[in-house]
Amino acid sequence: MTRPAPDYYAVLQIPHGASQQEVARAYRALMRRHHPDLANGDAVPAELQLVMQAFSVLRDPKRRAAYDREILRAGGPDPSASQPHSIPVHVVRHREPPLRVTRVRWESGPWA
Repeated sequence: MTRPAPDYYAVLQIPHGASQQEVARAYRALMRRHHPDLANGDAVPAELQLVMQAFSVLRDPKRRAAYDREILRAGGPDPSASQPHSIPVHVVRHREPPLRVTRVRWESGPWA
């Protein structure tokens, strides 16, 4: 008896018709959120492994098509029936510009 494959689209929180760019964006966002160095030790290795496995299948067009056929054959959701939803993105804004320009102050000395 074979174990049913997990829903990789649900793992990456993307619709079934997502583009390659959306797959990559969702993967990066989830890896950022669950990475052990950034998650303050709250990361679960099994979740990270599942996210990486989902990305490895969905990023390759041939493996993705085979996975979609397997899901349809098993009676899973129709890839065209899912609704899109937003992926949370964390934007970092700095208060000061990266380079601050001030007036030149001339000093006297042996180098002048």
